[in-house]
Amino acid sequence: MSNINLSDDTIAGISTPPGVGGIGIVRISGGDAVSVAQKIFSSPKKIASMPSFTIAYGFIIDPETGEKVDEVLLSVMRGPKSYTAEDVVEINCHGGLLTVSKTLELAINAGAILAAPGEFTMRAFLNGRIDLTQAEAVLDIINAATSGSGRLAIEQLTGRLTQHISPVVNELVSICAEVEAQIDFPEDDISPSDRSLLLGRINSIVTSLNALSDSYSFGRFYREGLSTAIAGKPNVGKSSLLNALLKKDRAIVTHLPGTTRDTIEEAININGLPVRIVDTAGIREGRELAELEGISRSLAAIEAASLVIAVFDGSTAFSPEDEAILMATAGKDIIIAVNKADKTMAYSNDFIIDKYRQVNNHDTVKIVSISALTGSGLDTLKETLYSHVMGSSTVEAHEGVVVTNLRHKTALDRTSAALRNAGKSLSADSPYEITALDLRNALNALGQITGTITTGDILDRIFSDFCIGK
Repeated sequence: MSNINLSDDTIAGISTPPGVGGIGIVRISGGDAVSVAQKIFSSPKKIASMPSFTIAYGFIIDPETGEKVDEVLLSVMRGPKSYTAEDVVEINCHGGLLTVSKTLELAINAGAILAAPGEFTMRAFLNGRIDLTQAEAVLDIINAATSGSGRLAIEQLTGRLTQHISPVVNELVSICAEVEAQIDFPEDDISPSDRSLLLGRINSIVTSLNALSDSYSFGRFYREGLSTAIAGKPNVGKSSLLNALLKKDRAIVTHLPGTTRDTIEEAININGLPVRIVDTAGIREGRELAELEGISRSLAAIEAASLVIAVFDGSTAFSPEDEAILMATAGKDIIIAVNKADKTMAYSNDFIIDKYRQVNNHDTVKIVSISALTGSGLDTLKETLYSHVMGSSTVEAHEGVVVTNLRHKTALDRTSAALRNAGKSLSADSPYEITALDLRNALNALGQITGTITTGDILDRIFSDFCIGK
């Protein structure tokens, strides 16, 4: 962290969402937080004499005019036992646009500067109150859409990933010290048996890190949401299926084909898994410019989706347009939904499976009969979707640490690669300097997860997604 500088400035920002609400909070943090707040706060209590974690009632005033701006509650949290590990003052205003923004303006006029996005949390990290994984978890908690994603974020916030990695770091440091000792004292060469033990320790770490990296395939969907596209020719019931899954009329449904001209995205919760579901325009030969553009966007949504629900009207004969859907989804992870099961079926599920296999190389395909009109089969479709992606895993049943962040997975994979190189050089009796360099690379990669080793570019990338008041 040698190139990361912690500013001495006192910062201020609005910590509540924009808009009108019951409460709006202005947060001030830094060495002058108390004195800045005192300049704009009128109360019998003096902020400087308030104990930490206490609240005072009073008014925000404009020091230049003496005009009262708002009736507020002000809380004081003194460092290092505060969110940023600095002195923090939070002003609870009435949640109007004018009162909150005016209070922030007065705080800045009194000596604070406007906080950058994520700067409060960055200060918590730079001051050593939290590590980088916990800082990232703050944003994950804010963005959590389901109880499952929230639980994983809370586990990371409490330091579970760091607790899992710390013993690995200690073991790597020990191995590195033993190898580097051979560089300083070459006369004490590592015996073949000791070399074998070192290789075993390195391989054990690689196995552990690979298992942790593999958990990303489970955890990433809880953090990012599963991107799912509903695809099909016009009038097979795609929009009706979206409405049925959402249990509300989100998409316009008519008997006329081509009603949906653009993609519609909504979120649903399936067993705690956040699913971002996109209803696409029907794919067929376009009749006009607007429909052609809608079809183009549909194909792009299908390409971008992690999973496609291909919808077919089982009550009508299978058509060339249906076959085009199978072609458009070739190579994608797919679940086939045969809609209108409340009517007489024109073909069997085995028929469409055979059609699917003619254009796809998958040995197996999941197929569900549904009726978007009556709701029949929808629970089965949701369970099939969940099990298809997650297997039998759930957040509640999953044991061990789960990686949800691509940055963490990438660092773990780089650590494993460096350790495999260290193992190869040690096995080949290469100079110990080469093995030590690989071990150091592994430690550096692992240190970037928690932030013991990091750069300004990494921090800028992480905290740029935060809002200003967090």
